Amino acid sequence: MTITDLPFAVLRLQYRIARTPLQLFESSVISRMDTEAPRRLMFERAVGSIDATVGNLLRDRDLEQSGITRIERAVELAEAARLDEVADQKKRQAGDELKEKRDQAVAAPQKAREEATERVQEARAEAEQGKRQAAENVAKRTSQAKEQIDQSAQQRKQNAEKAKQNVQNRSRAAEKAEVKVAEEQLDDAADKRSAAVGARAHADKLEDYSETEKLKRQAAADKP
Repeated sequence: MTITDLPFAVLRLQYRIARTPLQLFESSVISRMDTEAPRRLMFERAVGSIDATVGNLLRDRDLEQSGITRIERAVELAEAARLDEVADQKKRQAGDELKEKRDQAVAAPQKAREEATERVQEARAEAEQGKRQAAENVAKRTSQAKEQIDQSAQQRKQNAEKAKQNVQNRSRAAEKAEVKVAEEQLDDAADKRSAAVGARAHADKLEDYSETEKLKRQAAADKP
C-alpha cells in the first residue's frame, strides 16, 4: 500500500462502518421478503447503485463489482417477476377465454333454440302480414270490380233511358207528323166540301134560274 492509497483505505473503512445499519436492516427485514418482492428489488438496486458508485470513487473494485452484481441480480429478478406476471396474466386470460368458450358451447343449443323460435315467429308474422295484404288486395279488387260493374250498369241504364227517350221523341215526332197530315187532309176535305157546297149552291142557283126562265118563256108563249 502506497501513501496515496491510505486516504482511500480510510474512506473505504468508514463507508463499511457507515453501511452497517443497512446490513442490519437487510438481514432483519429485507431478507424475510420474497426474492422477487418489488420492495426488496428496489432496495437491492438502490444499495447496489450506492456500492457501485462508492466503490468506483474509492477505487474499491470488490465493492464496485458487488454493487454491479447486486443491481444485475435485482434487474434479472424484476424481469423474471415481470415475465411470471405476464405468464400468469396470459394463463388467466386463456382460462377466461376457455371458460367463455365453454359457456358459449353450453349456451349454444339454447341460443340456437331461441334463434329458431325467433325465426319461426318472424315467419308466422310475415305469413300473417301476407294474408292480411292478400285479403286487402282481394277486397280492393272486388271493390274496384263492383264499382266498374255499377258504373257499367249505370251507363247501360243511361243509354237505355236515352234510347227510350229517342224512341219517345221519334214517336212524338211521328204522331205530330201524322196529326199534321190528318189535319192537312181534314183541311183539304173541308176545302173540298166547301167547294162542293159552293158548286152545289151555284148549280141550284143555275137550276132555279133556268126554271124561272122556262116559266117565263112558257108564260110568254101562253099569252094571246
